[in-house]
Amino acid sequence: MKISGSSRTLLAALFVFLTAFDLSPVDANFVKSMYFYWGAQHSTVLGTGDELQLVLDQTSGSGIKSKRSFLFGSVQMLIKLVPGNSAGTVTAYYVSSGGDRHDEIDFEFLGNVSGQPYIIHTNIYTQGNGSREQQFYPWFDPTADFHNYTIHWNPSEIVWYVDSVPIRVFRNYESEGIAYPNKQGMRAYSSLWNADNWATRGGLVKIDWNSAPFIARYRTFRARACKWNGPVSISECASITPANWWTSPTYSQLSYAKQGQMKWVRDNYMIYDYCKDFKRFNGQMPPECFKPQF
Repeated sequence: MKISGSSRTLLAALFVFLTAFDLSPVDANFVKSMYFYWGAQHSTVLGTGDELQLVLDQTSGSGIKSKRSFLFGSVQMLIKLVPGNSAGTVTAYYVSSGGDRHDEIDFEFLGNVSGQPYIIHTNIYTQGNGSREQQFYPWFDPTADFHNYTIHWNPSEIVWYVDSVPIRVFRNYESEGIAYPNKQGMRAYSSLWNADNWATRGGLVKIDWNSAPFIARYRTFRARACKWNGPVSISECASITPANWWTSPTYSQLSYAKQGQMKWVRDNYMIYDYCKDFKRFNGQMPPECFKPQF
């Protein structure tokens, strides 16, 4: 059957639409996609490999990382955080390259004493430089059930999502001299570790080891992202093609509805923004703080 040019265009557009909005579950398998790079004796893969738990006690924490590196796309994980008295613990979930001039996009979940909320700590490093922290209280109990934490990044912007709700955006202003993570492949990581020197009230509240072991639970690691194959991927992963769904105009900027969701979170649950910390930067604010981030 011969397909007309207009029909081919319509089919291509439909493919992009269906791919971009494919939110169906995936048969993710931690054994196939990730490996334990730290504290394997404290990690347990459950069932057929689609669930796992990381454990922290007085002897060690634990961590996993993806077998592949990616550049652009969407990386998600379902996580149920450490319940009860989690003060001093950090459950980290992030993507990162290697080396001193690494790029990194972070979720870190700072534990607290029983009855007090977790803190969702976010940050971004470009070429080894960080100090771009923003923090939020969750609007739910992150220990009662699994919640979806997604890092989405493309040539235009990075978005941190919690259960499909955007909480933060970092846009690409590289043309104006602001570094952007678009030239290094990044692996996905998650770890559970002792950070009681800073995590809870600046380190004032230490881990209560009587509450150990601390356990974080995981389901459904999913990377709908461009596989990193070296420097050639810098242009290949950024090219505007139907296969590179993240380069679709749909993902170049948040919709008005998503901007509204983000504003609601930031108005009601944001507790720290580096762009408002004038004392920290002695008035010399990072240049991206003067740019729209939505």
